[in-house]
Amino acid sequence: MKPVIYGLAGQQLSAEERGFFKDADPLGYILFKRNCGSRDQMRALTDSLRDLSGRSDVPILIDQEGGRVARMQPPEWPGFPAPGAFDALYDVAPVSAIEAARANAHALALMLAEVGVTVNALPLLDVVRPETSDVIGDRALGGEPMRVAALGKAVLEGLRRGGVIGIVKHMPGHGRGRVDSHKELPVVDASADELASDIAPFAALADAPMGMTAHVVFTAWDKERPATLSPTVIGEVIRTRIGFDGLLMTDDIDMKALSGTAGEKAAAAVAAGCDVALDCWARMDEMVEIAERLGDAGPETLARLERALASVTNGAEEADFAELIAKRDALLAVG
Repeated sequence: MKPVIYGLAGQQLSAEERGFFKDADPLGYILFKRNCGSRDQMRALTDSLRDLSGRSDVPILIDQEGGRVARMQPPEWPGFPAPGAFDALYDVAPVSAIEAARANAHALALMLAEVGVTVNALPLLDVVRPETSDVIGDRALGGEPMRVAALGKAVLEGLRRGGVIGIVKHMPGHGRGRVDSHKELPVVDASADELASDIAPFAALADAPMGMTAHVVFTAWDKERPATLSPTVIGEVIRTRIGFDGLLMTDDIDMKALSGTAGEKAAAAVAAGCDVALDCWARMDEMVEIAERLGDAGPETLARLERALASVTNGAEEADFAELIAKRDALLAVG
């Protein structure tokens, strides 16, 4: 199994993709708007990925956060509020905000599970600050670390109740980034003491099953390399100081914050300590290069994957989608 998660080009696997994925045996796959047409189409696509891999539990990811980040869109699927809505409710009714976030995530998970998606790239645990780039904005759960942790825990629990694994992101925090890492490399000059508040939500949820790195340079820890490519940040901060021992994946390696070829970036991230490289754009030449540069996933990565998958085994709970949405909306109305 190659330690990489690949994107797909369309709503069905092409013959070229089918042959390549069969040989490469990636750890998992990620879906985008281009892959999401209808319920029946998505279920057929995810079933085909399971059949191809020979693994009934192959991770199939999506970014379905709510608000502006939603790959499954109306009218086929309902819209969901941006995560910032729960932060706003927390100002007036903290307990209601936590319950609303949990119900919302549970409903999201039911919607994803229906079409065979098993992992959602949520929640963001980035702590918002005045200088935070708009790329984070209302995708985040607030500017107070323990509030972010409390709401993030509710999101993870709601997803788990619906049979879906959550991913905490972007470790060790994108909140101080002043620019969009999709477009350029953010550099954060805060001291290690100042960064304690950024990593606090991640430390509080260090038992999360999966995590995603930030393409951000933290000069207090590593002046030369962004977190995704830094053995220091991954080993000393994420794995040791935060205490995270879940499956750690990169953010999309195609983002302009990183330089080099797709294969170079993927290999550097895995060498730095990431378990998995995330390659989203389904460009065959780049996927081939990544597969050629990466060895097989090591025993620690496979053990972390097994633990992550086990976190939702028999964990799904009977629930009614409409009732969860009604509960969420009633709680949000309090604000």
